Amino acid sequence: MKKLSLSVKIFIGFGLGIALGFIFGERAMVLKPVGDLFLRLIQMLVAPLILCSITAGVCSIGDMSKLKRIGLKTFLYFIGTTAAAAGMSMMIANAVQPGRSFRLDMIVTGGRVYEAQAVPSLTDTIVQMFPNNIFSALANGTLVQIIAFSIFMGVAIILLGDKGGRLRRIFEDGAEMMYKITAIVMAFSPYGVAALMACAVGAYGLEIFGPLAAFIGTIYLALFAVCVMYAVMLVVIAKVPLKQFYSKIIELWAVTASTTSSSGSLPVTISVSRDKLGVSESLASFVLPLGATMNMNGGACFYSAAVIFVSHLYGVPLTITQQMFIILLTVIVSVGCPGVPGGAIIMSTMLLTTMGLPLEIVGMIAGIYRIIDMGTTTFNCTGDVVTALCIGRGEGMIDDRILNDSAAKSKVSF
Repeated sequence: MKKLSLSVKIFIGFGLGIALGFIFGERAMVLKPVGDLFLRLIQMLVAPLILCSITAGVCSIGDMSKLKRIGLKTFLYFIGTTAAAAGMSMMIANAVQPGRSFRLDMIVTGGRVYEAQAVPSLTDTIVQMFPNNIFSALANGTLVQIIAFSIFMGVAIILLGDKGGRLRRIFEDGAEMMYKITAIVMAFSPYGVAALMACAVGAYGLEIFGPLAAFIGTIYLALFAVCVMYAVMLVVIAKVPLKQFYSKIIELWAVTASTTSSSGSLPVTISVSRDKLGVSESLASFVLPLGATMNMNGGACFYSAAVIFVSHLYGVPLTITQQMFIILLTVIVSVGCPGVPGGAIIMSTMLLTTMGLPLEIVGMIAGIYRIIDMGTTTFNCTGDVVTALCIGRGEGMIDDRILNDSAAKSKVSF
């Protein structure tokens, strides 16, 4: 009998979890410790993986001019795709108008108060990207600061020349060690995914879709539009066959939908990009950790739709200028949004406050955000992979033998 691949096992766990949630309802919450353990194991990997992989990735690029070129391309792709996602989501939300069919008396806060949050200025966002204590950043899991420090280390090792050879090997070996630990953790993933999905479905069920179904549908329609944008980028820029891409990235989708964490899914994002889609290790190790904290295409769809939803709900018209400003804020907020479950809820309060809109609905959105987050996180990570493929094609950093090999396996498989 042919041994099942990890991706097949994950999807079996995904389906089994949904079935258990529907059958047992809230009693399925007994599996919560299993899901929590899986999340903690994945989160355990993130900080050391970013530190080692980005430092090794920068070192392996070697040429400073090439590093600058790739860095600029990465930044432009992130900004461009996030702005495009926000714009498409806003147009769809304006067309669907999900807030029109929603009654104000349906708003429930569950006793939780979401206080107004200030949107950080662009200057503050940039300043907060750099740590005043790297050990504090590592302990607190402040990923943007870890990334900044890792890039500095990689550049410094390059500038050391031959003297930096030993340090370079240390970080390369450290990255390999983290990939192996990832393999061990991912062997547990089918069980973790099953537990997480059982708890999600058991807690929410189908009735949660009722009052907010139009809002949820609007966001998923926007995500579909983003998917079309990715398809165009893959065909026109990356020269990647869509069948090959979607057949291989489906393993990542099972993980993102269950963990709802861009950062937590990072080990799998790197592994799938490198081992199944042929992205070079140096490029994957540089672009993907950056994307996990700075490139939130799915989140941008949620932010824009949420603002339009609330404006329609309360009958507050937004001018074209205001909506363009929302897109700009969405790009800034996406850079500062933590790639962790539910991080977008806090960020959405910032946007609503800035636009002078009420926050009462946020508590209700938070109640069903897990359903939305499954999609937004999936497209956050997919956008990172698409960016890596587009840059990789232009830089000659894609191995087409791996890309076109339908039997290529991820190193996270045992």
